[in-house]
Amino acid sequence: MDQKKIFGLVGLIGAVLIIGSMSVFTVGEQQRAVLFRLGEVVDSDFAPGLHLKFPFINNVRKFDARILTLEAAPERYLTAEKKNVIVDSFVKWKISDVARYYTTMGGDEERANVRLAQLIKNGLRDEFGKRTIQEVISGEREQIMAILTANSNKQAKEFGISVVDVRIKRIDLPEEVSSSVFQRMVAERSRVAKDLRSRGAEAAERIRADADRQRAVIVAEAYREAERTRGEGDAQASDIYAQAFKKNPEFYAFYRSINAYKATFKDQNDMVVLDPGSEFFKYFKSSNPK
Repeated sequence: MDQKKIFGLVGLIGAVLIIGSMSVFTVGEQQRAVLFRLGEVVDSDFAPGLHLKFPFINNVRKFDARILTLEAAPERYLTAEKKNVIVDSFVKWKISDVARYYTTMGGDEERANVRLAQLIKNGLRDEFGKRTIQEVISGEREQIMAILTANSNKQAKEFGISVVDVRIKRIDLPEEVSSSVFQRMVAERSRVAKDLRSRGAEAAERIRADADRQRAVIVAEAYREAERTRGEGDAQASDIYAQAFKKNPEFYAFYRSINAYKATFKDQNDMVVLDPGSEFFKYFKSSNPK
């Protein structure tokens, strides 16, 4: 075989290989493909794997079939009481109908994000306009996200897009509103603190008054009991003295005089000025052996 035939054979094999490579395409697990014929969409229902096409007539475009994320910029929305809130949200979406996605969005992910962002903004504006700040911050956030997901998914089907989830990351008040709210919170907490302090002072006074009353009652009862006991003791002592006096009145009188002398003349410097004939000196003067 001469050299020209060898070159011809090699060229033929190369052409066959090139045409063969241009006649097949692969679709990955995480891809969606659109087949065009002279610029017109002819097929988009391709399973993952190897597929055939006509070279120079058909061409293929592939798109990411995974769940994509749209990070929306924080936006201001008005609540039912006409108060501004700043909402930070994001959207999870994917291509559900690749042919429609290409015809409506030109296969441009950025364009799809812009369109989805507008849908979400409109939905947030409607939902926040129906609710108060208290409801959107604490009470109905989950409900708002569920409504937004359902409504935006219904609208996004026109673009061949499926909205998987809409999430509200954060709801903040504008700085000027936050400052006024903070001041109101401080005032409210101060009012509550004063109220609690006044109630505490009232309770303390009530407890103190009750304790004072109980103390006065206890002291009075104790004094009454002490006086009764003392009276009973005095009565018993008087009765004992009386019984003793009855047994020997003369000795009892002498004993009392001796105690009076002891009490009067406790110290050598004690002095008493009395009439010598006074009853006080009765036993000093008596020489009666009795």
